Amino acid sequence: MTGEIEGHVTADGRPERSPGDDKTADPVGDLRDDEVAGDDAGSPRGDDLAGHPTAAIRRVRTVAAGVTTALACALVLFALIAPNELSRLTPGAFVRIPVEALVGVGLVLVLPERSRRVAAVLVGVTLGLLTILKILDMGFFAAFARPFHPVFDWSFLPPAVELLTKSIGEAGAIGSVIAAVLLAVSLPILVTLSVLRLTRLVVRHNTTAIRTVAVLGVAWVTCAVFGAQIVPGVPIAATSAASRAYDQLRQVRVDLQDQQVFAAATVVDAFGDTPGAELLTALRGKDVILAFVESYGRVAVEHPELARQVGAVLDAGNRRLRATGFASRSAFLTSPTVGGGSWLAHSTLQSGLWIDNQQRYGNVLASDRVTLSSAFRRAGWRTVCVVPANDRDWPEGEFYRHDLIYDSRNLGYRGRAFSFASIPDQYTLSAFERSERASPNHAPVMAEINLFSSHAPWSPIPRLIDWDDVGDGSVFEFTAGASDPADVVFQRDVTKVRTDYGRSIEYSLNTVISYVETYGDNDLVLIFLGDHQPAPVVTGTGASRDVPITIVARDPAVLDRISGWGWQDGLTPGPQAPVWRMDAFRDRFLSAFGP
Repeated sequence: MTGEIEGHVTADGRPERSPGDDKTADPVGDLRDDEVAGDDAGSPRGDDLAGHPTAAIRRVRTVAAGVTTALACALVLFALIAPNELSRLTPGAFVRIPVEALVGVGLVLVLPERSRRVAAVLVGVTLGLLTILKILDMGFFAAFARPFHPVFDWSFLPPAVELLTKSIGEAGAIGSVIAAVLLAVSLPILVTLSVLRLTRLVVRHNTTAIRTVAVLGVAWVTCAVFGAQIVPGVPIAATSAASRAYDQLRQVRVDLQDQQVFAAATVVDAFGDTPGAELLTALRGKDVILAFVESYGRVAVEHPELARQVGAVLDAGNRRLRATGFASRSAFLTSPTVGGGSWLAHSTLQSGLWIDNQQRYGNVLASDRVTLSSAFRRAGWRTVCVVPANDRDWPEGEFYRHDLIYDSRNLGYRGRAFSFASIPDQYTLSAFERSERASPNHAPVMAEINLFSSHAPWSPIPRLIDWDDVGDGSVFEFTAGASDPADVVFQRDVTKVRTDYGRSIEYSLNTVISYVETYGDNDLVLIFLGDHQPAPVVTGTGASRDVPITIVARDPAVLDRISGWGWQDGLTPGPQAPVWRMDAFRDRFLSAFGP
């Protein structure tokens, strides 16, 4: 009877714990005294000899348990309240009370054990997946000034790997891919384990948990009512995880419906049935070049750190072209993309449709939509496309109805590879000139030429040389040391990146202007424009999607045709220059130069 009244004892004489004695458990982990005391036969107890190694082991385990719990808390809080933009990832962004955590603790306290575990696993996996999407958002905001779209944006992964390979080498690209895959696999697991650990902690310290939730719940409601904020635009009463999950689901629904919306927009093609004899009659006999200058955005002509140097290039070029009889008109177009996805801008301008995602791009490629290139071809021009960055077959090019596509394999370049933009713009234009325009009796040609020297990482940058010295491009071996190698791109600060971007734009614009000076004649019409703004690291947050566009010609009748557009004189569009959406250009151009 005495033993029953006083309780059971263990083999070593200590009282045995009952289930209700959990309040004496280690407050920072799941460790029990008998797991750390060191019960090896013949060993003195760690709590009897404070200096014995078992006491040290006990302390290490206790600290390890505390650190693990702290890391679990940090990971779950990151999943719940971290912003999805790197620019907003500041300490103040974490001074928030996530309502999802309060609700989660409440469920843990009321659910039975089995249901509690199932709920913890589901919550952990969901938070882990949301964290992956949040990290993807960070990358897309940094590169493209927009969040990640789960339906469309997986197609950006291969071009991203290609950019890494050409910028930092194959080994660095492979390492980056492996790290990304490991992160994607481990995050849901780690977040789930963290939620399970915190769930056990809440159950063991239920009284403390109830009090904490009550206090924080009152604080959350108060902050929500008064809209309390420490960081502007970041309310203390947070609903970040729930809001982000809702936004993702809504975006998926909108993206899935987008195919029907786009299909309705493509039903009517204003020039689909126009005979070739009625197309582009005002440009008969002209060589027309449509040149996309990579990443040539409005920031280049308006940002205080860039506009002075780029503006000087354009102003000097304007004077030089005027001296040779050329005139020009400039304005802005709003691109469907930022920072990358050049093919979306190219197809938008050419087709007259707004192509702002990969699904729309795939749909328009499968259509018989009239493009600028196919309109010129129908009207009797030879049409070519020059894409020096391509090193493989490009089946998508069939959509544009080109007679010939030039790429890195048939341009004959024998010089040094300049990072992602492996072939300098000057060589691209020189090779085009030799192949298509050098013959005095050549047929009129319409060419889309993609100039890539201003493509990220904007280093190294070639130098403009005498056109007679270009040859097969091997001369560019001697100019490659003009700037930093591409493999330091991720080590440069914002000022350095912006400086290198500006220098690359100066090079590309100088090359275009020099080409017109050198090879221009009465039959040349040049349209050059940017495909999109550069990444936000250059533009800053909140920048527009506008890109400059300029038409250059020596024949005054060409520019007379667009006199009603209101475009500004010269190579530099000013702040008050007209701004059109890029998809509006095709119809206005074909109308202006039609019969």
